[in-house]
Amino acid sequence: MAEHEWLAERFEEKRTHLRGVAYRMLGSLSEADDAVQEAWLRLSRSDISGVENLGGWLTTVVGRVCLDMLRSRKSRREEPLGPHVPEPIPAFVGTSREDGIDPEHEALLADSVGLALLVVLETLAPAERVAFVLHDMFDLPFDEIAPIVGRSPTAARQLASRARRRVQGTPTIADADLTGQRKVVEAFLAALRGGDFGALVAVLDPDVVVRADQAAGPPDAPREVRGARTWAKGALAYSRFAHFAQPALVNGAVGLVWAPRGRLLRVLRFTFTRGKIVQIDVVADPAHLRQIDLAVLSD
Repeated sequence: MAEHEWLAERFEEKRTHLRGVAYRMLGSLSEADDAVQEAWLRLSRSDISGVENLGGWLTTVVGRVCLDMLRSRKSRREEPLGPHVPEPIPAFVGTSREDGIDPEHEALLADSVGLALLVVLETLAPAERVAFVLHDMFDLPFDEIAPIVGRSPTAARQLASRARRRVQGTPTIADADLTGQRKVVEAFLAALRGGDFGALVAVLDPDVVVRADQAAGPPDAPREVRGARTWAKGALAYSRFAHFAQPALVNGAVGLVWAPRGRLLRVLRFTFTRGKIVQIDVVADPAHLRQIDLAVLSD
């Protein structure tokens, strides 16, 4: 009994770290908790007398469990932009959930990791995601990652490298233009979050055109709105949800991803002219979202 209690105490010391590893691999706090619980079950059934680094051993176990879960998700065709996405908005703001996960806590966790990063991680192959998270985010050496993903250290390095290129993306415009676009989009987002009508109108061309696909709103909602002041008045009604938006590379240019708890629900693509937004395309259809090339904007 004493040994079991000692083991439980050591495990609890590592729980926060393990949960963070699992969350970045899975993008779901409830699934991350399942992976951590499975690691505890495996620990409690294992002989660890020869284990010198319990934290490293547990990280390896969590990595393997998460890889299995990612592969199972893919085999069931639970695409992150398909059936894995549509949860009602109230589940994200100020409500409780049956699985006991605090939605506000999970929203804060997603924001701390980076909503755009979580979205892009969902596009990676399971082994790429595991290799990238363990190496680039938790500094695990490839010699230790290799047995987790069932590859050689060299192959594990290649997995992480491919994932890194995907995460970083390739801008299709010059750096100076990219910087200018980012300033405009960040000002747009700040105005939206702050409910500042004047600041929002200021970044829009007076004749801006906003188009939304069928999945972006109610069936009776207009698919096109023209005019900065007209659109801004309606947009500010949803400013409380702007916290779930973050700038990202969208098809090589600066756009916004709207991803409560890291689940991509909408993408805003912008067209710019002379430092103003002249067109906004709101994409929410899962099939169309899957066709968009997303990447993380570098600091």
